[in-house]
Amino acid sequence: MVEVFSGRTLLNKDGDFVDPEVALRNKVVGIYFSASWCPPCRDFTPILCDFYTELVEEGEPPAQFEIVFISSDKSSDDMVEYYHDMHGDWLALPWTDDFKNELKQHYKITAVPKLVIVKENGQVITDKGRKQIRDKGLACFRTWLEAAEIFQNFNSF
Repeated sequence: MVEVFSGRTLLNKDGDFVDPEVALRNKVVGIYFSASWCPPCRDFTPILCDFYTELVEEGEPPAQFEIVFISSDKSSDDMVEYYHDMHGDWLALPWTDDFKNELKQHYKITAVPKLVIVKENGQVITDKGRKQIRDKGLACFRTWLEAAEIFQNFNSF
């Protein structure tokens, strides 16, 4: 489980609470800092959706990868609308959870969008997930798996 989210509750797109202990176990995790008011975020989020869909929803077997959205939106309503309208079927930290500020500080987030890829223990694999997805597509995931020391057979990349 990603220790970063230990003791926290995450949400899925249906608004159900999800235990990170279960949802993030043995996975590479992309912590996605983003906001609806940010044009580069609105540009990258559909690309991230396609990446996630190919790896997790269409992959055989599904990739050991999960995304947790950390909102920089100005209100809970803005976050929920953006999450439902543009994001993939991944998880989110509730907007009301002030832990988002600790995460931004811990991962030195000064601007959005930012996709930080971490190991189970929260150790950073790369803070350039967005650039790597744009430059390398699905191929970057193999590098992340190797860095996280998670072994999975894939035919798709």
